[in-house]
This record gives sequence, structure tokens and C-alpha cells, in this order.
Amino acid sequence: MERTFFDLGISKPLIKGLKELQIKTPTEIQAEAIPVLLNNDTDFIGLAQTGTGKTAAYGLPILQNINPKKDHVQALILAPTRELVQQIQKQLFKFTKYCDDKIFSEGVYGGEKIDVQMKRLKRTTHIIVATPGRLLDFIERGDIDIKHIETLVLDEADEMLSMGFKQDLNKIFKYTTGTRHTWLFSATMPEEIQKIIRTYMSVDAVKVEIDKNSLVNANISHHYIVTSIKEKTNIITRLLDKYNNDRGIIFVRTKASAMQLTEKLKAEGFSVEALQGDMQQKERDKVMRAFKNESLQFLVSTDVSARGIDVNNLAFVIHHQLPDQLEYYTHRSGRTARAGKTGASIALIISGEEQQIQNLQKDLDIKFKQMTL
Repeated sequence: MERTFFDLGISKPLIKGLKELQIKTPTEIQAEAIPVLLNNDTDFIGLAQTGTGKTAAYGLPILQNINPKKDHVQALILAPTRELVQQIQKQLFKFTKYCDDKIFSEGVYGGEKIDVQMKRLKRTTHIIVATPGRLLDFIERGDIDIKHIETLVLDEADEMLSMGFKQDLNKIFKYTTGTRHTWLFSATMPEEIQKIIRTYMSVDAVKVEIDKNSLVNANISHHYIVTSIKEKTNIITRLLDKYNNDRGIIFVRTKASAMQLTEKLKAEGFSVEALQGDMQQKERDKVMRAFKNESLQFLVSTDVSARGIDVNNLAFVIHHQLPDQLEYYTHRSGRTARAGKTGASIALIISGEEQQIQNLQKDLDIKFKQMTL
């Protein structure tokens, strides 16, 4: 018998909001985390990939525990990128559509004028969703007080560290009091994350690990094509022709190859743009908007730039090259087959790289089929 959100202890108004978003059955991380987090009397470590439903796993308990009558900041959610912050804030807003009392959350991130955000924060704010750098600016200017927060959430903690936010995080922890509970979510557990856990979290923290293989989910079919470096662009062109009515992302390893490939595909007449690290925030937002509203069909992206992309109806992801980390394969392929749909993950390899396919099969417990065009 599958558990419902009601069984987990979520209130009726929140369930009504979820229903409207077509969220009916809790995912694995939600079923494990929500009952623990609703009590809010413990620190929590959740090992879970992107796309497993983490936002609702911590977001619903936070919303249910907010006291709307008190107008100070009660919860702080930290995330690595502006896109993710905006996405989390949007979801929290949608979850609370049917709540009697308004719960206010504000986003704090770089790339937007400080005074614009300042003005918003002057209003009642119960929850702040922020990137670490910009939040610290506000705290150090004395414009945000996080002393009285009850809950601090670190979402995609490993990403925040790999993006260089380590010192900012350490400072932010110092500005909160010892009474807060910390909920940390991360796809991987590098030494730096373990250090944060040891330094700032209780030894009794509840730990939940979501089977990483279950995310490379049953709806994704995995394929590889053996080709040569010279032929790769050609093969991608033929794949895009094959998927001419669908949308998808092509993953590359470097900024340079993102730009080169995008130029070549544009020259072939495809509706495609690149997402890579050197882009201005404004450019990035423009590309993401176009991709989300479907005026752009294909996206070429580096791994780091793909963080925070949450787009449904992607039929495929193509790996121009296999990533060097197992987790990245999971992250990349997990972009497709969302919301119960099916999708294909297609890796281009050159001869000699078959071993990598073998390793992925073994480590992620998935089956690859060779594909010929």
C-alpha cells in the first residue's frame, strides 16, 4: 500500500496545493524525510540526487512549521545557483496556494540589484531562499538577521562547495544560533561536506540515503554509439534530425566545445543555444526562458551550467563525451524522463571507451544498448 502525503502528516491545504501541481504520491526521499522533518527536533542528512523531489521533502515540513503570526525569518534555505533559488521559491509559493494564512518567502541572489531585493525584504518574510554570497552581503550590512531561524537547509551542498562557497557557508553558520536545526541535502559526500557535518551538525543527525540507482530511473533507456572524434558533430546532427519534433540537451565537457558545437549546429539550421560558464547572467536567463517556453528546441550545456535546469518533456540527452564522474552521468540522464515520461540517454564514445560503458552498467545497475544510425 503506497503512502500518501496525508499519511506522512502533511496538512490538507498543502495537499490541495500539491494535487493541483499533479503531485499525488510521495517520492522515496519525501516518504523518508517528511515524517522526521515535521517534528523539527533533529538535524538531518539526505543523500539524494537532483530530480528526486527534495524541494517538497524539506519545503513542506518548513511551510507546515512556520508560524505566520510571527513576522521574523524562521527558515533559511541555501542553494548554489540563482536558478535553483528561484525554482525553490516558486514551488514554495505554489504549495501554499490554499493555506489560510499567507506564508512569505523571499529570494536573495546575485545578478539582481541589491536595493530591489532590499525593498522586498522590508516586508514580512518568513522564509529566505538564497545563494550564499549575496546572503552574506545582506547579513554583513546588517540588513538581514538570521539569529532566530529555526531551520537551516543546505540544498545541493556539494555543488555549493564545488562553486567555491565554503568560506561563505562557514560565516553564515556563525551568524545563526546554536538552537537551529540543520538539514543538509547532497548528491555526493566529499570530505568537505563531512567536515561541515562534523563541525555544525549534531552527532544524532538522522541520515537518509536514496538509492542512487533508482534515480537513473526505469523510464530512461540508455544507448551508446561508437564513433570517431571527427564524426561526432555529424552523428549529433543526424540524431537531432531523428528527434526533429522533440526537445533535448547535448552535454559537453568544456566551454570551448559548447561554443563550437553550437555554432556548427546553428549553421545546419537547428534551433539551438549554448549554456556555459562565461555567459552573463542576463544571457543565461534569456536562453533558459526560451528553452522553458519551447521557443528554443535544443540546448548545448556544460555540466556545471546545467544545474538548476528543471524542464519537463525532454525526449533525450546526448553525451558528446561521457562525463568523468559517475554522478554526472546520473545528473545528466536524470534531466530526461521526468514526470513519468520516457526518455533516451545517448552517449557518443570512441573505440576504446567501451570499458566506461561497462563501468556505468555495473555501478549504476543499468543496461546500455548499442545504437547504430
